[in-house]
Amino acid sequence: MPKLRCYFLLPMLIAMSLVLSGCSPVAPWQRGTLAKPEMAASRSELAATMRSHNYGSREAASGSGSSGGGGCGCY
Repeated sequence: MPKLRCYFLLPMLIAMSLVLSGCSPVAPWQRGTLAKPEMAASRSELAATMRSHNYGSREAASGSGSSGGGGCGCY
């Protein structure tokens, strides 16, 4: 039984150390690098705005951005 626990515990410790090593605070002098346009989730601001508008008007969810609509895609 202790040998089986070792086979389970060691891979779990390795996996947890890999997962937790990805979580690190960003230093103040590195925030400028992360704020560059090439680090944005969407390269085109217009495309992101249109995608958000389409999603909000088709889902008919209130508060999903600032788009209004009836849920049918109309304005």
